[in-house]
Amino acid sequence: MSKSKNLYQRADSFTKAAKAQGYPARSVFKLEEIDHRVRLLKSGQRVLDLGAAPGSWSMYAAKKIGPSGKLLAIDLSEIQGSLGPNAHIVQGDALSLASDALAMFAPYDVVLSDMAPSTSGSKVADQARSFELFMRAVEIARALGAPGGSFVGKIFMGEDFTKARDAVRALFSDVRTIKPDGTRASSVEVFIIGQGRKKIDA
Repeated sequence: MSKSKNLYQRADSFTKAAKAQGYPARSVFKLEEIDHRVRLLKSGQRVLDLGAAPGSWSMYAAKKIGPSGKLLAIDLSEIQGSLGPNAHIVQGDALSLASDALAMFAPYDVVLSDMAPSTSGSKVADQARSFELFMRAVEIARALGAPGGSFVGKIFMGEDFTKARDAVRALFSDVRTIKPDGTRASSVEVFIIGQGRKKIDA
């Protein structure tokens, strides 16, 4: 267990590159690859980043949407640093549809979720929790996403993966699964991307 923790704490080339470019975490390169592969982020978009801390995805998205765009970054943990004048940071429950703050810039052209559960050491339990987080993010995309918009959600591969993908297919016209190069080889995480949000009654 301790060896595994030490492995994840060790700075690899992605971690070093992220720090060199001013990003707090290596996860930025996962979003960057997804963005390049599916042409996700564009100038002037409204973006919701669920579970945004420590802020790498939000920093990248804010730059891509530019001054004419709007970004809401929300997380229970504090997001330190500035994301720019086009971004608003909320410290709160990223999964609470009852939160008025969550709908600040709705409807959103892009809903992002890099959320993952605190790992317990039980693969089955961790996958189940990851599925739960993913599905709640999909529901937020359903409630607050704009017609024609996009969704990116992280999920741990497991027996519920097909259900998760089918949920995205029900909401979006184009769906694909990507495991970015920046993902650690030992990781079971993948990203399901939905584009072309269908006009579906709430």
